[in-house]
Amino acid sequence: MRYHLMESKDIRMNLATEEYLMDHANVDEPLLLLYIQEPCVIIGRNQNVYEEINLRYLREHRIVLTRRTSGGGAVYDDLGNMSFSFVTQKNATTFGDYQGVTQPILEALHRMGATQATSGGRNDLYIEGRKFSGNAMYTKNGRTYSHGTLMYDVDVSVLDQLLTVAKEKIASKATQSVRKNVTNVRPYLDAKWQKLTTEEFREQLLCELYQVTKLTDISDKQLLLTAEDRQAIQVLFDEKYANDQWIYGETPDFDRHMRTRIPNVGIVDVKMATQAGKITSIHFSGDFFGVLPIEQLEQAMIGLPFVYETVQAFLATQPLEEYILHFTKQACLDLLFD
Repeated sequence: MRYHLMESKDIRMNLATEEYLMDHANVDEPLLLLYIQEPCVIIGRNQNVYEEINLRYLREHRIVLTRRTSGGGAVYDDLGNMSFSFVTQKNATTFGDYQGVTQPILEALHRMGATQATSGGRNDLYIEGRKFSGNAMYTKNGRTYSHGTLMYDVDVSVLDQLLTVAKEKIASKATQSVRKNVTNVRPYLDAKWQKLTTEEFREQLLCELYQVTKLTDISDKQLLLTAEDRQAIQVLFDEKYANDQWIYGETPDFDRHMRTRIPNVGIVDVKMATQAGKITSIHFSGDFFGVLPIEQLEQAMIGLPFVYETVQAFLATQPLEEYILHFTKQACLDLLFD
């Protein structure tokens, strides 16, 4: 088995690196990828961003959002999480065999003292009935790629604020996340491993996987990127994982109904439909007053990407209060997105 330590703390760059290495790295022997990233949310391939994430909280706390290629539910990572990935030849891994893929991780954690760690459910790892690792898998070009999170010292208080299904009624075919009680693995390790930084934990886990005492013992197993690799990875970053079309445009088609009452404005009721992340129909109704016909605003919004910053820029060009008296642009954004 070879390994690669991600240099970036940006989840989008790390996912781009994963995809590139899955397509191009030599996997005559399994390849293990390990990475740590700053606060971010990664939604599954088939998920609806607007159902899964509190986008207001995401914006206010400058948390990075992206979409991964594999399925499964939404995941929050911060610098207390260590993610891992295995890339193998397709015939070397049975698709859906999460227990087999995660067994080396479990055995390494057992040697570090977390003897109660076990696999369970569809694709998770648990300690005392609480989840500390979620995993997903996909196949491509004769290779199987399995990746998972490993909560070492994550700020779990953020989860209730961020990974909360929106209260608005959304009719969608998207896959919803299943909320589970979660925990960090750190308190379950032997005392000598409980004061490590996440990076130190990653290195120790790697040593346990190879059953060596220090990383220099396996330096010949480390995969390093070339300048050509980095250039290709940057293209994937720009064109996919940091691209709104991938993050929002891949959201399954859905209908949305928002309604509010605002002092001095009245009731504003909005029914909207999207396809491929763009508004295909939108209708404002209510007991509000306006000078300009509301149909004019509705027509101008057709085809607009349903992304907060894009709609914000559009509204900045519109005489919104002439369509709906006393209705501010911020109030409109809050209604549409929050």
